[in-house]
Amino acid sequence: MKRLLMASVASLVVAQAQAATELQWWHAMTGANNDVIVKIAEDFNASQSEFKVTPTYKGSYADTMNAGIAAYRAGQAPHILQVFEVGTATMMAAKGAIKPVYQLMQDAGEKFDPSAYLPAIAGYYSTSKGEMLSMPFNSSSMVMWVNKDALAKAGLDPEKPPKTWPEVFEAAKKLHDTVSPTCGFSFAWAPWATIEQFSAWHNLPIGTKANGLDGFDTHLTFNSPLHERFWAKLAELQKDKTFDYSGRTNTGEGRFTSGECPLFLTSSAFYGNVKANAKFAYTNAPMPYYPDVKDAPQNSIIGGASLWVMGGKSAEEYKGVAKFFSFLSDTDQQARLHQLSGYLPITKAAYEKTKASGFYDKNPLLETPLKELTNKPPTENSRGLRFGNMVQMRDVWSEELEQALAGKKTAKQALDDAVARGDVILRQFERTAGK
Repeated sequence: MKRLLMASVASLVVAQAQAATELQWWHAMTGANNDVIVKIAEDFNASQSEFKVTPTYKGSYADTMNAGIAAYRAGQAPHILQVFEVGTATMMAAKGAIKPVYQLMQDAGEKFDPSAYLPAIAGYYSTSKGEMLSMPFNSSSMVMWVNKDALAKAGLDPEKPPKTWPEVFEAAKKLHDTVSPTCGFSFAWAPWATIEQFSAWHNLPIGTKANGLDGFDTHLTFNSPLHERFWAKLAELQKDKTFDYSGRTNTGEGRFTSGECPLFLTSSAFYGNVKANAKFAYTNAPMPYYPDVKDAPQNSIIGGASLWVMGGKSAEEYKGVAKFFSFLSDTDQQARLHQLSGYLPITKAAYEKTKASGFYDKNPLLETPLKELTNKPPTENSRGLRFGNMVQMRDVWSEELEQALAGKKTAKQALDDAVARGDVILRQFERTAGK
């Protein structure tokens, strides 16, 4: 009898486990970031018994996005797909492949208020009407990392990092002449630094149609006098390595942690790496700006990724995804995620709760990107960008910047060519979008 009862209980447990609707979550996170994703899924699964989120690593951002779209075409798409921010236009153009988040939450009857999210983050993934297309997840922004020991050795005040571009150029010259002969300052993610963030921070358009957010028929416009002034100065300083180029992506970030480049612009998500590897006193600061530009600085834009809901699923599955997104957006959950991982909180309430707790008094470096994102209400020029074939276009922009830095083209010619070549890519995307 006892054996029969135990078998019945075991069968019941198995039946309950099988009753949970499984939700596949494909992502591109490795290392500690992968651990964060696994923990989120485990916490959600433990919080209820109807649904089970199963995370699966699918390679780089580009690999994950391509795998998700291919799987959709084969009728085997995951429920949730993590896509980097520059893949937004590609996801939007995949007709029928996605279910917009605002529609998902409405259909599932989940409480959802777009105004609860930080505008600079939510705006990147929303239509011009404020309809959120994907759920913000791991967001970061660009900051300037500062080697305080190097500044002190160069006779500069380590407690007062340079704020403006003229101040950066001057400080970099002193650093180059005293302690850093191969690199006074540099940056990673060249197109993100010199076009995308630079434009938003100075409230300048990258392209028409609100940087593509209002339509795919957009044209690039970043060959402005201010961009030319900036690129020309970089080319001038490259000659004696007061500035030294560190590549198109983030492969050169080690130049900061090694001490070679005392001033270095890159993602705020570099924090963990700096904390683990820098053998000197360091801090970070907001991105520099030109003080003669009216109303600068404006606000920064985000990097990172969001979560897209794939099309073709059942109402029950969508109900589970909606519940998971509500779980993700919970104030306590967001505050904890931000404080543990360094990801930016996506809601105003989570930011305010973290601030009120005194967390930033002990961890001020984690608030720098939030201060940038919330510096001013986003404009059409600083809500973000949505251009098709963005990965390909960033390579083109980098090629032209490299031509200017090598002295093979003037800054004006390089910018004009970057815009012209980029427009060709945009027209190609416009013709194929939705096919």
